Amino acid sequence: MYKNRSISERLKRMAEHFPALVLSGARQTGKSTLIAHIFPEHETVVFDPVKDIGNARQDPDLFLDNHPPPLVLDEIQYAPELVAALKRRIDATGRKPGSYILTGSQQWSVLKSVSESLAGRAVFADIEGFSLSEIAEQVPDVSWLGRWLSDPEAFVSQAALCRDPTRSLNEQLWRGWLPEADRLPLDLLPDFHASYFRTYIERDVRLLADVEDWQLFGRFVQLVAAMSACEINYSQLGRDVGITPQTARRWLGLLRATFQWYEVPAYSGNPVKRISGKPKGYFSDSGLACHLQQISSPVALGGHPQTGRLFEAAVMAEIRKMCTLESVAPALYHWRTHGGAEVDILLERDNCFYPLEVKLGTRPSRKDTRGFAAFRNTYPSLRMAPGLVVVPGFAGENHSLLKISDQDYALCWRVD
Repeated sequence: MYKNRSISERLKRMAEHFPALVLSGARQTGKSTLIAHIFPEHETVVFDPVKDIGNARQDPDLFLDNHPPPLVLDEIQYAPELVAALKRRIDATGRKPGSYILTGSQQWSVLKSVSESLAGRAVFADIEGFSLSEIAEQVPDVSWLGRWLSDPEAFVSQAALCRDPTRSLNEQLWRGWLPEADRLPLDLLPDFHASYFRTYIERDVRLLADVEDWQLFGRFVQLVAAMSACEINYSQLGRDVGITPQTARRWLGLLRATFQWYEVPAYSGNPVKRISGKPKGYFSDSGLACHLQQISSPVALGGHPQTGRLFEAAVMAEIRKMCTLESVAPALYHWRTHGGAEVDILLERDNCFYPLEVKLGTRPSRKDTRGFAAFRNTYPSLRMAPGLVVVPGFAGENHSLLKISDQDYALCWRVD
């Protein structure tokens, strides 16, 4: 059953004003299903890494003659020869809006070529797995993040609800956020994630790079999954697997290129030095991360030492999904001092900073805001919104927002 996606209306608006729309994201995040649902009048051609569909690679101009717009070109990374022909075709037809919809599951090579060749002709959007509101089929007009960014004072003066699916936190983290995983019974999820990872290695990564030892690469991905929501130390990564720091960087680049991993830079008060600190890395899907760490069930996740990191990664992913709905997305950082003070997630927009701390517990208190206080003391001249401590739920409370200090609040991210 199709579930409405929060980004649907934004994609429609983009297609109304640009001749080409490029939608990218990881394998099985629902790109093709979404496009088919909101652009049903478009013909769709799905490309293959082996077979030259419609001779698109051999004769791209003839292919486009045989497939006039409106046209969906699915998995465009498998037909790179089409990009230059698309540019010529768009210019020759007066740049008619909504002519071409392109999808891709790799950030490198073809999508880079698309962004360069179709500059001014194409608009780009990313899609990740389901959000909480999409799973619950209660997509709001404006997300709680959008309301917080637009008017922090008004946001904290009224209840701010994060929509809930009807399953436990541990089940949701173990299940993950991919549309296919959302509908499967629990006993089949290990098979799904095993197949997903095998297909990812054999179809996506092998086409991007020549890895000498695929078994070692698989061990590396398992280690990276265990380090989600941690600062990245390339030397340590290499030592733990037995590869050089340079290889660790290159392999992390492969994960980024296929949307399985992303990084958030460190913040410092000097713009020149904002990238000098260690970035924080996140595995994109908590369900696949659980599978790679051999966590066998939601019950086993309950007492696992990785649960807190998986929860933080899920909150960060939720924020990223909501950021894609903003006309101007905020910059994302994390902040940490050598003394140990930290803010898990720091957003910046319109010269205002929005700090979030993620805690796996049901009794948020003032001590959870110590990172906010340290940040304010370090940068007293910065404009800061009230801080939010994001927790799974409140013990004995029916509200979704609690004041826990003079300036800061706890936000319930309840999934029970």
